[in-house]
Amino acid sequence: MKFTKKTSLLLLFALWQGIVFAQEVVTIDSTGTVNAETALIQPATTSVRDTTQPFKRYKAEGVSAVVGDYVVLDSDIDKSYVELKQQGISTEEITRCQLLGKLLEDKLYAHHAKIDSIVVPDAEINQQIEQQMSYMISELGTEEKVASFYRKDNIAEVKKELFEVNKTVRLASEMQRKVVDDIEITPEEIRSFFYDIPEDERPVFSAEVEVAQIVIEPEINRAAKQDVIDRLAQMRQDVIENGTSFATKAVLYSKDPGSASKGGLITGVKRDTPFAKEFKDQAFSLLEGEISEPFETEFGFHILMVEKIRGQELDVRHVLLFPEVSQTTIDKAEAEIKDIRRQIVEEEITFADAAKKYSDEKETRNSGGQLVNPTTFDTRFDLTKMDPTLSAQVYNLKEGEVTKVQTDRDYTGKSKFKILTVTKRYKEHQADYVKDYEKVKDLALKQKQIKAIETWQNKKIKETYVNVNEDYNNCEFSSNWLKNQ
Repeated sequence: MKFTKKTSLLLLFALWQGIVFAQEVVTIDSTGTVNAETALIQPATTSVRDTTQPFKRYKAEGVSAVVGDYVVLDSDIDKSYVELKQQGISTEEITRCQLLGKLLEDKLYAHHAKIDSIVVPDAEINQQIEQQMSYMISELGTEEKVASFYRKDNIAEVKKELFEVNKTVRLASEMQRKVVDDIEITPEEIRSFFYDIPEDERPVFSAEVEVAQIVIEPEINRAAKQDVIDRLAQMRQDVIENGTSFATKAVLYSKDPGSASKGGLITGVKRDTPFAKEFKDQAFSLLEGEISEPFETEFGFHILMVEKIRGQELDVRHVLLFPEVSQTTIDKAEAEIKDIRRQIVEEEITFADAAKKYSDEKETRNSGGQLVNPTTFDTRFDLTKMDPTLSAQVYNLKEGEVTKVQTDRDYTGKSKFKILTVTKRYKEHQADYVKDYEKVKDLALKQKQIKAIETWQNKKIKETYVNVNEDYNNCEFSSNWLKNQ
């Protein structure tokens, strides 16, 4: 990204008018936000102020900048470098000025999200933190090692820092989404966008494929299902009649990797939480402390206890079990898909008809096994961006060719078998207005959204208190963060 320095004489003239205002000396707490309770009002003086926030002088070391109610510390920039390296991104050509500019943008969005009363429930942030902590503990081994990794004394301090970071990022994301949410583009704008690009500079679209698959899953018999139901019913009885801890049952037996280590606890469940319908129906039909009968979802079999009711939100605990699948059943499923493949290869049936007739995958069965790109929601997959596993399976396939039988294992450890075919290939090519209309439309819309964001950002910078440490006065930011300096 190219960074340029923007200066406005009119803006500087307006900002440097002598205006009487109250100067505050403010203490910054560890969350990186202004602690208003510790503000000490000093005698009024004459200086510069912006239209919404009084000038604030901070008694803190290592402050890189202030945006509204937020501060950016030097250590925040250091952490950004660490995060980029953890993601495998080279930081050799990334400057502190560039990272500071990105952090300033995040704080600006978060600040105005609060002003616009955009709400991100704490329960959602806490759930996200628990997932992050579970992952980090699984990677590093113990809570102590996680705390050491984050250079904190204990795990509570880590969670506090993660809460503020995640909350700011979510607020910024929601504010940015609000800015572009209602932006639409007309056919004429799309046409102008495309033909304004010189012919030799028009984008080149990568090679793409359309893929279909047939999936056969080993059948789970009634006896295996009943065995799981009986085990869950016995656990329920132990808790109700013998006073056994539900949380202990979850730790010992639940197969849910996200909640088992926490005693099956899931916090902040709402009616619009993206869980299985059957799970939410059970949760919202119980009183506090009640335990459900065993029930089935697409993920397996559960019992569920409501831990706490907080208005329209619930904290629940659950135990998840999966039925055992015999090797005989697995062998039968593998033999079935091999025979389906034979029929297709020998042209006894088309791939699409075989998918409609035999496939166990409900989402793709009725469309002849056709996969939908989860990013674009159409049927085309860019070979350079698709899931590496899927890419490896179809990369060298010709149109109409069928893969050998592939074995997949889902998160439950259950095997399933599939075959895939490429239904259509698209070679790498320069953008064509007619053939690539949807892609051109997306590019045009993104350009319009970027312009809207730039306009919003430039406007809000003028309206918001911004102060950048003099150490960064020589930075060439893409936005006018140095408006007062």
